[in-house]
Formats: sequence, C-alpha cells, structure tokens
Amino acid sequence: MAGIHITDIEAAINHWRAKRPTSEGGALVHELRALAEVYALMVYHHEDLADEFSLPQAAAEAFQDWYATTPDTPCIAICSTSQGDEMCKGCGRTFEEVQLWPEMTAGEKRLVWRRITMEGTSWRFNKYAERAAEDRQLARAAAQAQTLLDLKA
Repeated sequence: MAGIHITDIEAAINHWRAKRPTSEGGALVHELRALAEVYALMVYHHEDLADEFSLPQAAAEAFQDWYATTPDTPCIAICSTSQGDEMCKGCGRTFEEVQLWPEMTAGEKRLVWRRITMEGTSWRFNKYAERAAEDRQLARAAAQAQTLLDLKA
C-alpha cells in the first residue's frame, strides 16, 4: 500500500503551525485540526502509514499544501541508472523508481524519499550534498566541508 508516513503528517502539521500560528488559547486552524485528527488516529492505532486515498478531504488538501513546498525529485543530475546501475548512485532511487517517478503518487514519492533518506548512502547525502541543498548558504557550507584529495601522493 502506498501511504503517507506519520513523519510526513508531522511535517505537514509543523508546516501549518508556521504558516498560520494559533494565538494563545485559540482554536486550531481548520487545516491543522484535520491533520491532527489523522495523526491522532495513527498514533492510537499504532499505524506508520495513512492511506493517501482515504484521507478526509480537509486533511488531504492540507497535506498537499505542505507537499507542494517539498522538492519533487531527489535527483541531483548524476544518474548512474543511465549507465546501467540498478540503483542510482546520485539520488538512491532504483531504475524502476527513476522511470516511473512522473506517474507516482505523492505517497509513493514520499515513501521513496523516506527510504533514501533513511539509507543516506547516495551521493546527494554526502559527496554532492551541496547539489541537494535548498538553501544557498547550506550549499556553500556543504561544499566547504568537502575535503580536497591529495593528488600528489
């Protein structure tokens, strides 16, 4: 089942908390309440995934608002699957995931993102972290953190 992981529901909740903060003692905004209900049910039932196709309409719309702020693809323009690798060294996706990416649902894409982030072995997380950085200052810091190879040895 393709689904939305509980950590993505948490991220969407935090997105709405920042986007429309609740005043002290005030009621939750509609979008935040919808996501919080899904989150509470997931916790209560010990579920890690929520079926993306059965989310209440308000929660689905609130999730999509957050999802639109995330990068669509983990690609860093170094695709080793085009060279025959089954798993891309650049982004960590499988050949099939790279090929089917445009057709995948938001839930399917987020599950791939979660897997490659948890593995953390693709170049987007180490060797070429500056290519994946959203923030230019983070990109600069990542590039400066790289050590130069001693080619004279």
